Amino acid sequence: MPSARPAPEPPEPLSPLVDAHTHLDACGATDAESVAAVVDRAAAVGVGRVVTIADDLDAARFAVRAAHWDSRVYAAVALHPTRANALDDAAMRELEQLAADPRVVAVGETGLDYYWPGKLDGCAGVEEQVEGFRWHIDLAKRLGKPLMIHNREADHDLLAVLLDEGAPETVIFHCFSSDANMALACVEEGYVLSFSGTVSFKNAHDLREAAKLVPDEQILVETDAPFLTPHPFRGAPNEPYCLPYTVRSLAQTRDQDPFELARQTTANAERVYRIGS
Repeated sequence: MPSARPAPEPPEPLSPLVDAHTHLDACGATDAESVAAVVDRAAAVGVGRVVTIADDLDAARFAVRAAHWDSRVYAAVALHPTRANALDDAAMRELEQLAADPRVVAVGETGLDYYWPGKLDGCAGVEEQVEGFRWHIDLAKRLGKPLMIHNREADHDLLAVLLDEGAPETVIFHCFSSDANMALACVEEGYVLSFSGTVSFKNAHDLREAAKLVPDEQILVETDAPFLTPHPFRGAPNEPYCLPYTVRSLAQTRDQDPFELARQTTANAERVYRIGS
C-alpha cells in the first residue's frame, strides 16, 4: 500500500502475540518467500502467528496458499460485504471448498458495510450485503468455524441478522469500532471483540470507553495491516510487526499489564481459532 510516510520502527518485543486479522497479500506478500519475510519481521517482536484474511476470491485463494506455505500463518475466507454482489453460484462453490480447508480457521470477513454504498463504484447494495451475510453465517455454521464480522455503520441491522439467522458458536467482530452500548450488546451475546490500531487514535474516545468493558476472555488484538497503523504512525504502512504498539495502547486504556494482555489475547486466539499453543 503506497504511503508518503516511512514504515514504523520495530517496537519493543511483546510476547506471545497472535495477529488475529491481517492481509498479507495487501502487505505485499506474493509467494512463500515474501510471506515468510513478513512473518519473520513479526516474530522478531513477539508476534508468532497471524491470521490472513480474504475479502475477495483472489485473496481467498492466496490466503489458503499462504497458510500452507508457512505454519505460522492461518487463513480466513469470505467475500467482503462491499463485494457481496459477486457471490454467485460459482463463487459460493469455491468459497465452500476453500473454507473447508484445515488451514482455514474462520469464515470472514463478512458482515455489513453501510458507509460505502453510493460512494464506491460497484459496491454491493444493502440488500445484496444482507443476503451475502446470511449465506456466510450459514456456511460458518455448516463448517463449525468462527464467523468473522466486518461492521461499518450497521450496528442495529447486523445484530438483527445474527439474531434472525442464529449466530454460529463463535462470532468475532474484527476491528471493533462501535461505542460502549454496542460493545455491551456484543459481550452479552458472547461475541469476541478484536481491537486494532484505531484504539490508539487520538479521536477514538468512544472506542476506548468500549474497550474497557470487554471481559478478558472475549478480547483479541489485530493489525488489519496494511491499514489502520497505530498512533503515532497513522498513515504509515502497517504490518503484523506493529501489533505490540496497539497492544500497549490497549493495555493502557484497560489499565492492564501489556504482557498479561498479550498472554490473554493469545490464549483467546488459540481457543477461538483452535490453533493450539
